Amino acid sequence: MFKKVGGFLKAVSAEMRKVTWPSRPEIIRSTLIVLITIIIFAAVIGGIDVLFLQILNIFLR
Repeated sequence: MFKKVGGFLKAVSAEMRKVTWPSRPEIIRSTLIVLITIIIFAAVIGGIDVLFLQILNIFLR
């Protein structure tokens, strides 16, 4: 069993050496894009929610 675990860890280590990690500026840029996208979607969904609430209030009065 320990041979299998050792072989697995060696394979993982070999694969991790092949990974090209993003630079700090790339990570910051990607994070900002994600945050801006989340804010835009939250605003759109919030606007739709307010619109439906107003429509619902019109029908319930």
